[in-house]
Amino acid sequence: MSLKLEDIKGLGKKADTLKEAGIDTVEKLANSKLEDLTELKGIGKATAEKMIDNAKELIQQETKEEGKEPIESGKDEDEEKILEETKKLEEKKAKLHGKKVQEGDFVLVKITARTQKGQIFRVSTEEDAKKAGIYDENKAKQGYYTPEFVIVKKSGFVNEGLTEVIKDMNFFEKKSVRIPPTKAFGKRDPQKIERIGIAKFRKLNEGKNPEIGKEFIKQTQGQTQRGTVTNVVQGRVIIDYNHPLAGQNIDYNLEIIDKIEDFNEKIEYFMINKGIPKDNISDFHVSYIPKSKTLEITIPKMFIFQNLTYVKFGLAMDLQTHMGEEIDDIKFIEIYEKIPIPTTPSESVMKKVEEFNKEQENKEESIE
Repeated sequence: MSLKLEDIKGLGKKADTLKEAGIDTVEKLANSKLEDLTELKGIGKATAEKMIDNAKELIQQETKEEGKEPIESGKDEDEEKILEETKKLEEKKAKLHGKKVQEGDFVLVKITARTQKGQIFRVSTEEDAKKAGIYDENKAKQGYYTPEFVIVKKSGFVNEGLTEVIKDMNFFEKKSVRIPPTKAFGKRDPQKIERIGIAKFRKLNEGKNPEIGKEFIKQTQGQTQRGTVTNVVQGRVIIDYNHPLAGQNIDYNLEIIDKIEDFNEKIEYFMINKGIPKDNISDFHVSYIPKSKTLEITIPKMFIFQNLTYVKFGLAMDLQTHMGEEIDDIKFIEIYEKIPIPTTPSESVMKKVEEFNKEQENKEESIE
């Protein structure tokens, strides 16, 4: 078997980190313990799990291609690893159970949210989403059905009402609360309803006609407004920029289910919180330099040509604000591989860029 670490999908520059730690073969990575990998800077729990799974998958694939029976030697080790993880989780749960959360704690909150008419619109597991009849496969792939990542007593993670409730809760305590509009999604504001002519609407909407119920995105002086087309009357399009749940009381069922203490895991949750899909987190190479308190994040190829300006700015602000004792500077690294020079005048650089983008899209689809 001639497998190399570099053959594992999504590993990227983390291969160098593994080699420095003595994990220099696919077999060693497949048989690694989760806690050994998470001790390495830039590798959190979710990333470690995916790396081990991808290594095992590669070994099984190679074994099938060679016409051999799958190797079962790691079975006992897998069972032992699961038992160890289960034991650690139980010990952690016992340690936290009944204790009050403290200001600045990084916690995960399981949430079920209902409108005042009883319609469920937010859950924290795929199972709950299926039960509520709101499951969407695309949202599931993006990690939408997951617990809320919250820093106790800090704004910007959940609405004002939930922020106030969570700060007085205990770990694993279950609570049901009703949040009024002023502390949930706001009151309905008549000033946020716009009427524009159909011709102007088409111009702002890439030539498309208005459709009632469809989202409309408007760019004004560098700011993005998201609204919903609610009606078309006498040649004018009515757009409501209020939040769809504005003006409603919201009922929540809450439970604080975990405390995040690991450095790398905190960074992963900040990245997820900024909209980076959980399954793609391991594609970002994260390196920490303790001496200068600098965090370096290498953007993977599949994201280079996406507009990540606001994502990067928001992520940097969050990390510097909430992990300021450990992080001063954040560097985002983008590597642009050399594109072959066109052999004839008819071949343009833009054509090569389009081919490159298509190749990356195909790779991304194959990963999914």
